[in-house]
Amino acid sequence: MANTFHLKTKDGGSLAANTDMTVYTVGSGVTTVVIGCTIANITSSSITVDAKLENNDGDNIFIGKDLPIPTGSSLDILAGKIVMNTSDIFKIQSDTANSTSVALSIMEQT
Repeated sequence: MANTFHLKTKDGGSLAANTDMTVYTVGSGVTTVVIGCTIANITSSSITVDAKLENNDGDNIFIGKDLPIPTGSSLDILAGKIVMNTSDIFKIQSDTANSTSVALSIMEQT
């Protein structure tokens, strides 16, 4: 199996409030280890974000819910690593429109 490190980024600067932003979807035949996730607040006021995983069975779980990010700050939301399998989806949602930038560090095993 080959291990490949990637940085997946997403700009939520044009996204409506309370809308899921898909940051990463695991491809076919791939196992992914999420190493880190940093969410930046790009607005002039505080925001609250949710981080979610949707697995290939359609179950949605929260990695973090109602996480506050003050103006001009960022938040590293992971305390450990997360293993994702084929078709799993990593999503972020903010309570404020046009408010986030996300950097997701992963290792894909193929």
